[in-house]
Amino acid sequence: MRVAVIDVGTYSTRLTIANVENGQFKILYEEGHITALGRGVKLTGKLSKEGIEETVRVIERFKKLCEEYGVEKCLILGTEALRVAQNREEFTDKLKRLGLEIKVIPPEEEGRYAYLGAYFAVRPEGKTCVIDQGGGSTEFVFGEGLKVEEVISLPFGIVNLTEGFIKHDPPTEEEIRKLLEFLDGEIEKVKRPVDTLVGLGGTITTIAALEYGIYPYDPQKINGKVLTREQLKKWFEKLSKMTVEERKKLPQIEDKRAEAIVPGVAIFWRTLEVFEKEKITVSDWAVKQGALIDNFLLRKNHPEGVE
Repeated sequence: MRVAVIDVGTYSTRLTIANVENGQFKILYEEGHITALGRGVKLTGKLSKEGIEETVRVIERFKKLCEEYGVEKCLILGTEALRVAQNREEFTDKLKRLGLEIKVIPPEEEGRYAYLGAYFAVRPEGKTCVIDQGGGSTEFVFGEGLKVEEVISLPFGIVNLTEGFIKHDPPTEEEIRKLLEFLDGEIEKVKRPVDTLVGLGGTITTIAALEYGIYPYDPQKINGKVLTREQLKKWFEKLSKMTVEERKKLPQIEDKRAEAIVPGVAIFWRTLEVFEKEKITVSDWAVKQGALIDNFLLRKNHPEGVE
């Protein structure tokens, strides 16, 4: 069966098309675009017209791709920006006119999908914490094997951290100090004893691409890469001293990501500091792959549910 998921995030909109057959899961096509649907939503409470139009345009393209691939079932999932936006109906109504329905999922479901995507991608050992850093929220998902034990959603990601802390280009020392102090305090609240840390999302895959000199982006080369605490610190210090335009000149960094990557790197670096871990494994698979695995692979094989 051909299936697909469109992950409508605060910062990016991504598509995965896969084939599920005889208990096997094979990705056929993936594509993603930074659409910044949730830019300003934590400040204004509303999605911007520009963000809505850009995201709908990308989803319309994804719909055509699904038709070309003969997709039988497509899940469209919304996360933090759509959870909090007062005017989300403006967005969902536009999708309805395209014949599409979106499911706005709670943080617990988003965390479960993120965990499953990461688990199937890198097979972490022992007690694991998967950190799913997005545009508007960051999920810390604890589990072991296929069992998700706890999902903690912190209401910040690269979009609202940038809007809240970074006022200069490049950021000032005082802005950086306040950002790191805030993150350390928030991450301390979710600290748990774990064996393995796994990171996912556009920021950490970008840092892996920078550290290992991978360009153009290659999911197979990125998946499973390890980043140390010192490497994350190095890239944080380097990128935070650069202007947005200087970051854009690095081929691995998409233009729109250049604006918000600094708080993203900070989240992962400070997590390793607070959790007292020396390394983190990078997963290219995330929420959208986990949603496909959960809805079309695991539940199909285990209708009673999988721990």
